[in-house]
Amino acid sequence: MKTLHRYLVRQVVASLTVTMMVFTFVLLVANALQQLLPLLVKGQASFLMLLQAFGLLIPFVFAFALPTAMLTSTVLTFERFSGDQELTAARASGISLVSLAAPVLILSLFLCGVSAAINMYIAPSCRVAYNGLRFDMKSTLANFQLPEGYTELSGEKPTDPSYTIYARRNRKQNLQDVMVTKIEDETNSTMVIAPTGHIFVDATNQQLILILTNTTTHFSQSESVLFGEEMKLVITNLDSATRGNVAITDMTFSQLREQLGKLNIGAAIPLKTVTNAASVADPAKRKKALQKTLTDLTEPIRIQLHKQIAFSFACFGFTLIGIPLGIRVQRRETKIGIFIALGLMAVYYAILVVGQSLASHAQYAPHLLMWVPNLIFQALGGVLLWRANRGI
Repeated sequence: MKTLHRYLVRQVVASLTVTMMVFTFVLLVANALQQLLPLLVKGQASFLMLLQAFGLLIPFVFAFALPTAMLTSTVLTFERFSGDQELTAARASGISLVSLAAPVLILSLFLCGVSAAINMYIAPSCRVAYNGLRFDMKSTLANFQLPEGYTELSGEKPTDPSYTIYARRNRKQNLQDVMVTKIEDETNSTMVIAPTGHIFVDATNQQLILILTNTTTHFSQSESVLFGEEMKLVITNLDSATRGNVAITDMTFSQLREQLGKLNIGAAIPLKTVTNAASVADPAKRKKALQKTLTDLTEPIRIQLHKQIAFSFACFGFTLIGIPLGIRVQRRETKIGIFIALGLMAVYYAILVVGQSLASHAQYAPHLLMWVPNLIFQALGGVLLWRANRGI
């Protein structure tokens, strides 16, 4: 029995190593062609910088390559095990499929822990370092792109005001669901919230010009609220621009929790006084819309938090469904088994994309959709494994 266990684990690990190398290489090349090759052609990157960029990308692509490789290697291993009639011989000896698969399932749980470390801490940190390296390859403010999520901007002098800009979505500098906080000192700050906006870059004067529409401004000192149709913010005296900006998708688990706490504080703003209420058709309605906007801003962060955790369990679900799938695929149909594995991965990611696309509809709790692929794969894999164990 132990000999069979060691044999299966060795086969899975060997296939896992090869498939990990293949998928990692493919993902690295895809990222290099899209992001790094243009910089190399323009002479903005040296060969040493490219090597460093590749090294920083490896943990990021590992997060996607590991579950895919685990599914593919499980399918291939048990396809060979069944096709060579080794499974039939093991069953004739009174050994069940579940007993044979137990160490492989334990291995998948161990890889879930590895995935959690990569998804929640290692990959986001390396991704931020990679983006910083790409930033160094370019000119600074001339190529500024406001990332989706939080951006912190500070002045050259300690007395200059600092800004925190949150944008749920940025499409070619057109922003949606924007929240700008201007901090003068410890007791004086201004928060501006707007459903839409646009950002311009004045590289000559080192300025960011932010145009916001349908704004709601909250003043911390007077605890008053001002409603307006349009506002222009000019952010000047920026220090070498924005190398430290981190998008939500590049934040670690602890950073996401910190940002979620900041937004929850913003959602609890007491609206005691409304300035120029006469110019607003329905101040109560605007208040309600403001609170809804503040609440909806937290949903992209919740989605990313749940995605990091849920995706860490993908290895277990893929292994659970890969074992019976490999047994049902005949040896002469190895290519079909690989295509089926890739098809299952496409279904898994499609559900995640659907959940992320609903980020602006917090009433549907799209962050819970991050768990749906795991539940489907684990339930389906459990049923198929039970049927394969009974020879059905």
